[in-house]
Amino acid sequence: MIFKSPGSVILSIGNFDIYTYGVIMAIACLVGIFVSYLVFKKFYPEENSSDIWDFSAIILIAGIFGARLYFCMLNPIYYFNEPLEILNFREGGLSIHGGLAAGIGALIVICKKRQISILKILDAFSCGTALAQSIGRWGNFFNSEAFGAPTNLPWKLFIPPSNRPMGMEDIEYFHPTFLYESLLDIVVFFVLLTIIRKFSKKFNGLTFFSYLILYSTVRFFVEGLRIDSALNICGIPFAQVVSALLFITGGIGITVIYLKNK
Repeated sequence: MIFKSPGSVILSIGNFDIYTYGVIMAIACLVGIFVSYLVFKKFYPEENSSDIWDFSAIILIAGIFGARLYFCMLNPIYYFNEPLEILNFREGGLSIHGGLAAGIGALIVICKKRQISILKILDAFSCGTALAQSIGRWGNFFNSEAFGAPTNLPWKLFIPPSNRPMGMEDIEYFHPTFLYESLLDIVVFFVLLTIIRKFSKKFNGLTFFSYLILYSTVRFFVEGLRIDSALNICGIPFAQVVSALLFITGGIGITVIYLKNK
């Protein structure tokens, strides 16, 4: 199976282009918030489920700005010379790690002010986030970006010449890493639903820390296949370093929860 992007623009109105990436990201965010609401309402009926809607917009805005700033920090030379481009969201350039950090930070602040259970909210949002990430990765497909190394496997992604890395101009097919992560994120979503279904009453926070471990594992694997890492440390993609740290954080969190409940 050969994947080939039909193009990055879904609609043009005069000189204004509407990008498929933006549409997909909007859908992903809406689905993620709605699923988080359903999960919170079902597994934590003692809580006010409308809280999810009350501050989801703030979390979303914080996540988008965090994702953008994090991406710009990974490409300091370009954005130092072109600082106004930092605000050019329409051209893409978002990093999920930055979005997670900013979104979680904003969520914690809001929960503390409203005296809402932070761990319960994080558990619910973890499920919605995993599904949203699965949808959002298709934006990379339409942009012909975030692909892996060259491949001749039966499943492969065609990359147009303008998007091919330097030195690989004659290579047409690459690993569809967007697809790998999308499918694996769906698996993570269903695993998290199983965890929250079985342990939500006793182990608040277990779903969230499990998400950190599961998603970090997925990202570490996929990042190892990609050839477009924005920043490398001693030859190791920075995203893999962050994923390893999040994996450790998740392990520590689960250990603390277990010991505390024991």
